[in-house]
Amino acid sequence: MSKTIIKEVKTGHGAFSVRDNEQDGLVVVLLHGWPETSYCWEAMLDYLPKNHRLIRPDLRGLGNSDRSLARPAYLKNEMAADIWRILDKLEVNQVVLVGHDWGGAIVQEMAISQPKRVQAMVLMNILLINNLKGNLKAREAHLQNDNLPNWYHLLYQQENLPERLIEGNEEVWLRYFLRMSKQRLFPEEAIEEYLRAFKIPDTPTTSAYYYRTLPKDKKRWATYEEHKFTMPSLYVYGKRDSVIIPSFLEHIDDCFEHITVKEFDAGHFVHEELPEEVAQALNDFLAEIEG
Repeated sequence: MSKTIIKEVKTGHGAFSVRDNEQDGLVVVLLHGWPETSYCWEAMLDYLPKNHRLIRPDLRGLGNSDRSLARPAYLKNEMAADIWRILDKLEVNQVVLVGHDWGGAIVQEMAISQPKRVQAMVLMNILLINNLKGNLKAREAHLQNDNLPNWYHLLYQQENLPERLIEGNEEVWLRYFLRMSKQRLFPEEAIEEYLRAFKIPDTPTTSAYYYRTLPKDKKRWATYEEHKFTMPSLYVYGKRDSVIIPSFLEHIDDCFEHITVKEFDAGHFVHEELPEEVAQALNDFLAEIEG
């Protein structure tokens, strides 16, 4: 495994913590979700090619990146612009984008805003922002089963309440969500890293902004219904996820010109539960891209 440097990248729109192994090969940008940080890819590193340049930013409001309290900064198209600015500062043009959870939504926004810079795209356990039909079916399936797995979305959308509930109870809150792992348990060092970052002041508020901006995100995503991603794409799916249920993947072929789906017997955090298997799927996909 090549040495990773943690650097601060200032973009004019904030300061971002970025893990970068500074290799000369294919540039792969990996975006984490909530409630994790860029550390979430650590378990996969030993299984990825040593010559690939792996760039792993902490998203705005999480990890060691800026805790901006300007709510519009957490619209997912604005967060996509954050990552493009980071890459511009690093003088990186062509990239493979990999995203899990919210990172996957941001990756899709990046691919829509600057498609010519995206060589390929990999998504993990996230809805497709251009799949209005599949997303509606998934919502109906949850309601029919009296299932409300995204109750915390609703909680986070309440002004000031989640901050008061979570502050001082960060460990209980985080461990509740990390139990969604269905395979490999989270190593204690990973939990400690996520907990350390979550205790940084204002994190309960910046976490909430991911969800408080969601209604506006959804209005924008509704305009993407006719959009097809043109770059080669891979969807890695932990099929035991109670939130991103299989209905979300219905009509997936309508959303891409070239899509491969790899399913794993895992939960929401598929890349951390099965790091070797997911890394192999990523390697196989990238080998095809590189020819």
